[in-house]
Amino acid sequence: MKVVVLGAGLMGKEAVRDLVKSDDVTKVYLADLNVRAAENFAEQLMSDKLDILVLDATNDLQLQEVMALGDVVINALFYTFNEKVARIAVDIGVHSIDLGGHIGGATDAVLGLAEEAAAKGVTIIPDLGVAPGMINILTGYGASKLDKVESIKLYVGGIPVKPEPPLNYNVVFSLEGVFDHYTDPSHVIRNGQLLEVPSLSEVESIHFDEFGELEAFHTSGGTSTLTKTFPDVQTLEYKTIRYKGHAEKFQLLVDLGLLSRDNEVKIGDTKVKVRDVMREHLSPQLQLGNKSDAVLLRVIVSGESHGIPATYEYNLVTKKDLTVNETAMARATANTISIVAQMIGNGTISKRGVHPPENIVPGAKYIEEMKKRGVVIEETVKTEEAHV
Repeated sequence: MKVVVLGAGLMGKEAVRDLVKSDDVTKVYLADLNVRAAENFAEQLMSDKLDILVLDATNDLQLQEVMALGDVVINALFYTFNEKVARIAVDIGVHSIDLGGHIGGATDAVLGLAEEAAAKGVTIIPDLGVAPGMINILTGYGASKLDKVESIKLYVGGIPVKPEPPLNYNVVFSLEGVFDHYTDPSHVIRNGQLLEVPSLSEVESIHFDEFGELEAFHTSGGTSTLTKTFPDVQTLEYKTIRYKGHAEKFQLLVDLGLLSRDNEVKIGDTKVKVRDVMREHLSPQLQLGNKSDAVLLRVIVSGESHGIPATYEYNLVTKKDLTVNETAMARATANTISIVAQMIGNGTISKRGVHPPENIVPGAKYIEEMKKRGVVIEETVKTEEAHV
């Protein structure tokens, strides 16, 4: 199979790193406007399978020509391109997957192409990062083992292994994205009703052995398509994991209006958005750099199996791979999207149309493939046997 990777950012490059190792993959095209960075990466990788292409993703004709080179397209561009890339994929008849993007209805727009994609014999899967992405796949897998699903609780966090005050946090994707997750409302299901709750709210303690007591709180976007896939559950919620005290500090920034998209101040004759100032000021301070990060994940799916209450729980702790300087977030995210691209290309996934990850990615096979890459997801099962 031939795979086109759009975007030579961290996730795009790490997906390429995995793809070139696969016997099923004969050719990988990495396309980006910043050709120098892509070529430097290619020199490190030294793979005959990899070609670097120049791509201005705002140029629709160029985007179409590049995408047409592949059997499967991995879209690792900014989420604002997701609808366009999916639409072009359907038009030219190639499979396409992306890293997600709940802001502005990007994922809903992709899902809206379902009939056209099915008619063209194309598979499109949005939201294939960690949250959403990995948590969707694991939720779907746990749910498939139950006759009735009643509760889905999701916890994910990308955190530094050695936290540094005052925020005890390092950016592992986009700080702009973090601001979005902290300011937009979070969608939950409570007592069977779909509701909005403020992000950064309802802080609870959560424990992971090596990291001790951490905190988890609502953030936007994590539930993604799950509220539509499982509309009949009693409980569905997603919380982000951080070191203790993090939510309170960011709540102060939110309360002061410093993360608002709209707030502006005038300095002399120039108007400046306060959020832009915060982003530019904090970004250099919060870069991960050579430090180690970790991804922590817990997915808890509860319900009934054969009339007995049962819970399937999935736990993951993965850290930066220091041998290749691959962050934990990249290991979890890029391997996920690479594995699913290969599943489509080799026929493991054969359903056509547009489908969220929880409905189409085979969970057992996914867990097995992640384990091969050193990302171990552990499943535990709890049942309440009937007492006579």
